[in-house]
Amino acid sequence: MPVFTRLRLFAVCIALSFWTCHAGQRARNGTPAPGLKDHYREYFPIGASVSPRTLRNAGEAGLIKTQFNSLTAENVMKAGPIHPRPNAYNWGPADAMLDFAKANNMKMRGHTLVWHQQQPDWFFKDAAGKQIGKDTLFARMQAHISAVVGRYKDRIYAWDVVNEAVSDDNAKVYREESPFYQIAGTEYIAKAFEYAHAADPGAKLFYNDYNAIQPGKVERIYTLLKTLLDAGVPVHGMGIQGHWSVYGPSEQDIRHAIEKYASLGLEVQITELDVSIYPPENHRRDRKPDEPDTFTPELQQKQAEQYGMFFRVFRDYKSVLTGVTFWNVSDRYSWLDNFPVRGRKNYPLLFDQALQPKQGYFEVVDFEKR
Repeated sequence: MPVFTRLRLFAVCIALSFWTCHAGQRARNGTPAPGLKDHYREYFPIGASVSPRTLRNAGEAGLIKTQFNSLTAENVMKAGPIHPRPNAYNWGPADAMLDFAKANNMKMRGHTLVWHQQQPDWFFKDAAGKQIGKDTLFARMQAHISAVVGRYKDRIYAWDVVNEAVSDDNAKVYREESPFYQIAGTEYIAKAFEYAHAADPGAKLFYNDYNAIQPGKVERIYTLLKTLLDAGVPVHGMGIQGHWSVYGPSEQDIRHAIEKYASLGLEVQITELDVSIYPPENHRRDRKPDEPDTFTPELQQKQAEQYGMFFRVFRDYKSVLTGVTFWNVSDRYSWLDNFPVRGRKNYPLLFDQALQPKQGYFEVVDFEKR
């Protein structure tokens, strides 16, 4: 290991020890040590996606209360889990999250109203199992959105209204394989925002997508957003998912994307942030028997540097960036543990499996580095 790397790791160990002792001392004195939300109080809310299981775990719930001031439901507000049958809603898990957020003075983001995945099987079919027409689709969308957004009116401050409607194909703007698109073309996107705005005129309404900093896709998303805005559709923000890695994206691409979306007069949020330790892969597969599955000091260093750069950029755009949400809480659990490689552990967050801050945490809260 190079001497410089060893020195950096030694410094991190000292910082971790200091953080642990300092946090314990502050707790004994009755004043909790500052969390991410405290460091970024003058910038933007810091959130995390959660599941009911996370909130029931005392250690993880305590970490959430200390570090974050915004929550997003990882899955339980998606159409499949919350609206499994035509006349049945499963409100319990989502209600519990709202109760937790209220009890701990946290903001709540809603995720997500219209998405081509995790939709209930019945949503696109009639009683005979055939594909429904556009009018029926719009009626079902309106009923679903009105019920969900209406139930949480004035309690959820922002919604990811439409998720991942833009194609990854450079030759296309829209995800044409989506059942929403196949039934209604592009019209469903505007309808979703209109229904959400009618259900809660005070909520901020976001379009949300991944790879939203890649130059080609930035242009396609920009085209979608400008088309909606020019038509008077109530869109208030752009959600950049932020599923990134130690290999990218570049600072230039992040800055370009934020500036491009903000030029439309939209708020921008980083809605699903994590930093994978593995190179990007485009296809699902199983982990190979001899494939390494370790979080080396070198990878931790790379991850910390990436997190430091990302948040330095975010701070530069505090006038338009109105929230940063991590996708999950700690390395105990990440959706990346089985995606795209089944059976491979990932370590993409700021807290380790023991709920302790990693090297990246200290880069994120170090405002002196440029």
